[in-house]
Amino acid sequence: MKFNWGTGIVTAFALFMGFILFFVFRVQSDSKYDNELVVEEYYKQERTLQAQLDKEQNAAGLEHKVLIVNQGGGIAISFPEELDYKKIKGKVSLYRPSDQKLDFEVPFSLSGHHLLIPKSDLAGGRWDITVDWQYDNKGYLVRQVLTL
Repeated sequence: MKFNWGTGIVTAFALFMGFILFFVFRVQSDSKYDNELVVEEYYKQERTLQAQLDKEQNAAGLEHKVLIVNQGGGIAISFPEELDYKKIKGKVSLYRPSDQKLDFEVPFSLSGHHLLIPKSDLAGGRWDITVDWQYDNKGYLVRQVLTL
């Protein structure tokens, strides 16, 4: 067999395509590179968008806002002092954009004006925090992004 420029170019292209295809198939089959949805039931959540906007507007109308702060021991959530903390009920959703397996929700009923989520439960990086709570049958929603 005679080896010339044309044969060399075709061989080089074939090897390059095989190299690229090897990595494409490897990434598609490896669970480490899973492509996850942002949320499981995306369209179901979109139907409740107006209710969420109303809750956010209620929270924005408060004289003293809910504060979400990254402290040494964890994430501290402080509710307004003028509200009776015994009537505040709700849930805190912690969403990790880079790994769906780390997402979780914490339902709460307060024994004071402050709520602490321990840092031991959280991995370092970006967290999208949503506090969805009710006071006197009126809904409130606060969102914030924190980096630990």
